Amino acid sequence: MKISIKAKGLNSFESRKKQRELNEKLIKIALIFAAAISILTTFGILFSILFEAIEFFKLRSFWYFLTGTVWSPGVVGSQFGALPIFAGTFVITIIALLVAIPIGLGSAIYMSEYASPKLRDYLKPLLEVLAGIPTVVYGFFAAVTVAPFVVKVAAIFGLEATFNSALASGIVMGIMIIPLVSSLSDDVIKAVPDSQRKAAFGLGMTHGETIKNIVLPSAMPGIISASLLALSRALGETMIVVMAAGLRPNLSWNPLEDMTTVTVTIVNSLVGDFEFNSPETLSAFALGLMLFIVTLILNMISLSMIRKFKEKYKVNTL
Repeated sequence: MKISIKAKGLNSFESRKKQRELNEKLIKIALIFAAAISILTTFGILFSILFEAIEFFKLRSFWYFLTGTVWSPGVVGSQFGALPIFAGTFVITIIALLVAIPIGLGSAIYMSEYASPKLRDYLKPLLEVLAGIPTVVYGFFAAVTVAPFVVKVAAIFGLEATFNSALASGIVMGIMIIPLVSSLSDDVIKAVPDSQRKAAFGLGMTHGETIKNIVLPSAMPGIISASLLALSRALGETMIVVMAAGLRPNLSWNPLEDMTTVTVTIVNSLVGDFEFNSPETLSAFALGLMLFIVTLILNMISLSMIRKFKEKYKVNTL
């Protein structure tokens, strides 16, 4: 009888063990499948853009696309020089970064170094609310409030500004990406070992000197990474530019003029009445390929910097 009970117990244990091993294998397969979907989706997006972009470059010069100064699709003798579009994207994005980085980094320094834990718990969620506001709302804010304000201020200094200006669009876009810069910078500043701060205080440094000479240099890879991720976010923005900066490809470095960006031009190319295999429509894929490559490079640099920061301080939660 005892032998029979032991045999049943052993069989039950073996059965449970096999079931657990089967469950582990199924979970592993599911996780591999999920990872594969993410990777294959990225390659699928790349190749779907790449093949159509190649068709465009069979019809139009690749060199003129990169260096040409006239973008005039849909007319006789249409030209596809994307330099005005690249310039507009650059100007608006730089303005956005000039707004977002100082404010975002300043708020991150305050929350991580000066604010009490209780105050930080209130401030950080309030700041991150900006990230949840729809971009169309930002677009209305830019068009109705910021753009007229820019025109009035420019008039005070004797300057002429259009209501669809790169400056208004860039300012509001910068406000939109402040939470991205602030939240990531706050995380990396908090991750700097407290022993470095105590050592600086022991050498007689003030709190401000410690932040300037110890904390910020130590956290700089993570801060640069946050800025690059914010840059990638700004490059992909469409609605704010449509509503506040205009649709005209304009090769100008004057932020008070109207200009457009790559993403807005992509939308205009795809919603027109042209055939799918026409240069006007295929140009959207060429622009999309350029945007994809630039964004991918920026993200790779950003992730590399975050990895170096983690290795330096053995940080696992950024």
